[in-house]
Amino acid sequence: MRLVLVGPPGAGKGTQAEFVAAHLSVPKISTGDIFRSNVTQGTPLGIEAKRYMDAGELVPDEVTINMVRDRLAEPDATEGFLLDGFPRTTPQAAALDKLLADLGTALDLVLELVVDDDEVIRRLSGRRTCRGCGKIWHVEFDATTRPGICDRCGAELFQRDDDKPETIATRLREYSEKTAPLVDYYGAQGKLVGIDATGPVEDVTTRAIDALRSYGG
Repeated sequence: MRLVLVGPPGAGKGTQAEFVAAHLSVPKISTGDIFRSNVTQGTPLGIEAKRYMDAGELVPDEVTINMVRDRLAEPDATEGFLLDGFPRTTPQAAALDKLLADLGTALDLVLELVVDDDEVIRRLSGRRTCRGCGKIWHVEFDATTRPGICDRCGAELFQRDDDKPETIATRLREYSEKTAPLVDYYGAQGKLVGIDATGPVEDVTTRAIDALRSYGG
């Protein structure tokens, strides 16, 4: 089965991608992993991407698409895959459709993790990171015994800039402008399935897998 997983920041895409990919016995493929692999290995595409990244610029779609093309051509992805974090825009989605057509295949389904903005802000703004061991806690869902102190190593906890409400609001606006239109794009193709992403992680996973079973996954 060939899937794409979409949803706003804080929807739990990374966690659900792991579980769903394991259920389907297909590789979970993220652009972050692809970038790191190419840069580490010093591939021509990795060198090109690093040039943009070092300059603080976005890696052009053409470079990203070519990296994805190479990854999907690897043996473990021939029977299926789950794409996490790509595509992010409708031009990327159209390029992915063309790429897959060139490979003689197509997407089967797009799972959208649905969660409202207030819940996203609640999830992300409550995160606290340990200055010592790096463990991430949550003031509501995974609180430490002593507020502001890590239970694991005793170091101070802090709130990353990415987890501050004003930063989260900016990320949500960017998602709404750039990535949310994918919902309409794939909905028009009849490939979109929405999954309620609120509640315990295992409940969300159950909903996702139940949806896949309805489509033969």
